[in-house]
Amino acid sequence: MKKVWLFLAGLVFAVLWSSASTATKLGLVAVQPLVICITRFFLAGVLMVVIAHLVLRSRLPQGKEWGQLAIYGFLNISLYLGLYVLAMQHVSPGLGSLAVATNPVFINLISALFFRQPLKGYVVLSLLLCSAGVVLAAWPLLQNSSATPGGLLILLVSMLAYSAGVLYFSRRSWNNLSIMSINGWQTLLGGIFLLPFAAVTYRAGQNVWDWRTIGAVLWLAIPVSIVAVQLWLYLLKDNAARASFWLFLCPVSGFLIANAVMKEPISVYTIAGMALVIGGLYLVQAKMSGKRVP
Repeated sequence: MKKVWLFLAGLVFAVLWSSASTATKLGLVAVQPLVICITRFFLAGVLMVVIAHLVLRSRLPQGKEWGQLAIYGFLNISLYLGLYVLAMQHVSPGLGSLAVATNPVFINLISALFFRQPLKGYVVLSLLLCSAGVVLAAWPLLQNSSATPGGLLILLVSMLAYSAGVLYFSRRSWNNLSIMSINGWQTLLGGIFLLPFAAVTYRAGQNVWDWRTIGAVLWLAIPVSIVAVQLWLYLLKDNAARASFWLFLCPVSGFLIANAVMKEPISVYTIAGMALVIGGLYLVQAKMSGKRVP
């Protein structure tokens, strides 16, 4: 029975997580990027903090934990998701979900560069495969202006910020602070850090609060920021190596969702690009989990 629940958790996680790029793209039709960010982060953060401390009765962060939450929130929310939303103005939803799936490779690369871990040959090969896959999938979109080089660069920086946040989180002691509390406070703090930039760039005439905006914010705040993250943590707790294989499904489901909702075309370039990215991810994950790569 547990295997069934794990399978369902992984499947729902992959679909919800990869849907974020399409939901963001829909929201950006009606509102500015930082407006959708701030609204999403405060809604999700407040909900998680209330659940963590008033419903589940988890303890509040203490002492240096506040500093750790601030740094984690800056990397994982302010930089990663702030830049990601900006990038989604200039790239297609499918490319957004494809890029998110490459994070395991960047995590290995950053570990090698900054934590003196040996840079394995398979990591370099995986990075080349994933990079080639993203470029290949983006090629026809660059031709018809569905993506720009600048958008891809911002997307790359956002992925690096996320990977740095993952490594920071994993290398800190949280003294049994609940995951819901960590997620809630880092989301709120990350949103607070973005407030000055949102205030300076805010233009009232560029923001229309219609069903697209409200629907996008609610979807990003609840199914993505809360449900998908909690499912991911559940999968990681059971088996981190197996959990990471669900990232393989994210590019596929992301492109399918973008095709169904935004009519984003799926071409030979798309399929070939996804194959390269999935191959690169498989190489890293198989090595990390001790499997033999054929």
